[in-house]
Amino acid sequence: MNLSRKEQVIRMAAELFREKGYAASSMRDLAQKLGIEAASLYSHIKSKEEILRSLCFDMAAEFRRSLDSVEKLKAPASEKLRLGIIGHIGVMAKDLTASAVFMNEHRHLSGPFLRDFLLLRINYINRFKAIIEEGIKNGEFKGNIDTKLSVMTLFSSLNWMPQWYDPGGTIDSHNIGQQLSEMLINGLRKQNP
Repeated sequence: MNLSRKEQVIRMAAELFREKGYAASSMRDLAQKLGIEAASLYSHIKSKEEILRSLCFDMAAEFRRSLDSVEKLKAPASEKLRLGIIGHIGVMAKDLTASAVFMNEHRHLSGPFLRDFLLLRINYINRFKAIIEEGIKNGEFKGNIDTKLSVMTLFSSLNWMPQWYDPGGTIDSHNIGQQLSEMLINGLRKQNP
């Protein structure tokens, strides 16, 4: 895959932000990592925050797209939730570095960008919550569960993946999605007497 110079800058910046954190990373650090003069960076990118915005909002768009087709399925809520979890894991596994930045460094976005980002994130989480509520309504899931607690537990489990997942390990991301979805959905599922 041939990356444009701007894409190369963003990819290297993601690595730097993951290693050092956004706040501790400078444009000079990034230029050094790229092997260019700091002044040359500005012909590709306006600011460090522009890079962070690009990483965060591009990832948010990928997460939203991964759920779009799942929500349209004529399937039980448990199947939608399973596919949503697998999709979420798939997006993160595709670029663990950008995922880690997305999860940990978004808080450094400035005012209106942070607000817009948080609204996108809340909307995405609420889409999963709606699937859980659908499962409660149709009797698939227990009626006495707290949907907010359920969805926050779900995302707490999923969003740590960039910290521990080894793409060269023995288990692939799809299999992780299958196993995690099974564990999480079984906790919600109504048990037959």
